Amino acid sequence: MPIFKHREIELFYEDIGEGRPLLLLHGLTSNSAMFYREIDFFKKERRVIALDSRGHGNSSRLEQYTLQDHIEDAIALLSHLKIEAVDVLGVSMGSYIAQGVAIQNAEKVKKLILVATKSYGEQSSMAELFDRYANKFDGLSLLEKFSASSSYIYHNQNRVDEWLSQTAQNSRQLNMKEQGIAADALEKFDFRQQLAKITAETLVISGTFDGLNSPEKGRETAVFIPDATFMEFKRSGHAPNVEQPYLFLGIAENFLE
Repeated sequence: MPIFKHREIELFYEDIGEGRPLLLLHGLTSNSAMFYREIDFFKKERRVIALDSRGHGNSSRLEQYTLQDHIEDAIALLSHLKIEAVDVLGVSMGSYIAQGVAIQNAEKVKKLILVATKSYGEQSSMAELFDRYANKFDGLSLLEKFSASSSYIYHNQNRVDEWLSQTAQNSRQLNMKEQGIAADALEKFDFRQQLAKITAETLVISGTFDGLNSPEKGRETAVFIPDATFMEFKRSGHAPNVEQPYLFLGIAENFLE
């Protein structure tokens, strides 16, 4: 896996295949390994670039960073690779980063897929979930909270468990302190008034059973982006690309063509 430095921060990424570039941006506490299915699918006809965001995967672990840092890292990677035109696919946290990239570097982003997304938040979606069901989570340790939260987040747990296991085998995981730092980076962001700047053709995908970023939040995001298309996967939660993978890959391939 190659590495580049941005402001003295080491950032790892995958760069596989040839053709029109597709940048993949992962979710909170995950890393580029979560995209093993997407990389294998798209690399046959495209150049696929998957970044480990700072604080995640094999990139530098830090005591503090922000969502804007993530956005600037992704933009810096595109510059480092001398990419002038790119399609971007972001899932959950990656979709927030993707929004920022498409707002701040609109001329480069041609097509945009936002999965399990929202356009603003006072705190991380996981913290919001813990507050919403305080009676279920009060008194539990952070590790116990994460373990108990899955039923609120996903719909097809068997597929999610297989995906998480496969991802964990091929990546370096975050400890509990690092997970807290990563979540803190997503506090108090609001793109709603800036989404009109996006010029990319945009597809927003939400899962009906997503307890973190509900379909209502995804639909709202789509409304703010000019001419965006919204889709709701009826048998998915927070990971439509995992819970309904064949439907997702087919739709994504058709949209990106």
